[in-house]
Amino acid sequence: MNAALLLPLATGDEPVEPIASGTRLVVAVLLGIAVIVLLITIAKLHPFLSLVLGSATVGLAAGLSPTETLGFFTDEFGGTAANVGILIAFGAMFAKLLADSGGADRIVDTLVSRASDRSLPWVMAAVGALIGLPMFFEIGLVLLMPVIYLVAKSANTSIIRIGVPTLAGLSAMHGFVPPHPGPVAAIDYLGADLGLTLGLGILVAVPVVIVAGPLFGRLAEAWVPVTAGSPAAATGGSDDRPEPTHRPSFAVTLATVLLPVVLMLARAVADIVLDDADHPVQQTLDVLGEPVIALLIGVLVAMWTLGHGSGMDRPRLSDTVGGALPAVAGIFLIVAAGGGFKGVLVNTGVGTLLADWASGANVSVPVLAWTLAVLIRLATGSATVATITAASLVIELEADLPSGEVSLVVLAIGAGSVFFSHVNDAGFWLVKEYFGLTVGQTIRSWSLMETVLSVSGLVVVVLLDLVI
Repeated sequence: MNAALLLPLATGDEPVEPIASGTRLVVAVLLGIAVIVLLITIAKLHPFLSLVLGSATVGLAAGLSPTETLGFFTDEFGGTAANVGILIAFGAMFAKLLADSGGADRIVDTLVSRASDRSLPWVMAAVGALIGLPMFFEIGLVLLMPVIYLVAKSANTSIIRIGVPTLAGLSAMHGFVPPHPGPVAAIDYLGADLGLTLGLGILVAVPVVIVAGPLFGRLAEAWVPVTAGSPAAATGGSDDRPEPTHRPSFAVTLATVLLPVVLMLARAVADIVLDDADHPVQQTLDVLGEPVIALLIGVLVAMWTLGHGSGMDRPRLSDTVGGALPAVAGIFLIVAAGGGFKGVLVNTGVGTLLADWASGANVSVPVLAWTLAVLIRLATGSATVATITAASLVIELEADLPSGEVSLVVLAIGAGSVFFSHVNDAGFWLVKEYFGLTVGQTIRSWSLMETVLSVSGLVVVVLLDLVI
């Protein structure tokens, strides 16, 4: 057996003593983060390889041997892949079924058709949040772009007035709510309760989407007066999805989307209300609400209600489910490599060092976690990398916190991870091209919307921290 795999890995149950002086550990971490940032932003290297090389830099600079560094990295890489990879895969399958069946279109059409002109921004924010619940941001944007354009054109209003609330809903779900990769990874790293974090994430997302969506959209509309007539906006959202034979009904689609969410929330509520491991109801919900089980049930139900319900035959249903996986392979590797990076960081003892410093300085853990995520987000442009790095650095800080506060730390990191998207973020260019904006207009609308979303998210988290 590889000797590296026999190394004593930190479990997170007790602090890891620093293996070197504080100065050396801080320099090692800064060097590792600098390597990751420079490789992603300057060398344009894939984040997976950047995280691998950054992990090696931290370990060797801190004083770990190559064998120790490799052992800590590979062990946590495998653990993260096992814990998070399945959720990412199931989430991608669910989202693909929702898109290809026409279920997402059904939700959009139903809600928009019943909205007045005045309520359109609010309805589009709800549409963005609902579609963003199971879907990755990029997929949701591509799916909704034609809708944003057509709604703005039919209402004879600014595409910013309609688009900003929709983007706020999509982005909030991406940053706060599992099964998106960032929140799932942070939950895994920090040992947070997924059901509780999901419930609190939705609670945080509601006011945040309102502030960053319809309310901020009024300002953005005045700053960026863009109509729905630009060629980029008209064609940017087109795709080659096959048309379903018929769409599933709105009620069936909505129930299918919410099923895994309800199962996970029911488990969290049962654990709080019943608090009895021998109670048959809690035992049942503990199984059904386990994230992997809940999402598996969601996928299987969606194959019937959305897949067969839209007229898919078995070969096409198989193609749809299988076709979801290649698109998330890169995300899976980034998250798993982030787990390896966490393993190296934790076992240098830098988390203990940071925890001691934060305790002495009386710094709020959610605020510190948010700040770390913001700095990495600004440097790398990647919300996932920001989440992974910030969560890795605050592991020791939240070790003694109650479950509710740990979930709030996860949400604070999620809020920080979406701060001020700019030119080093692929999402920035996606929004720019689809909306037909200039760089300046994109900054005044999309980038500022992300900033409002991030800051308001932190404010809500801090307020909740006062009562939890």
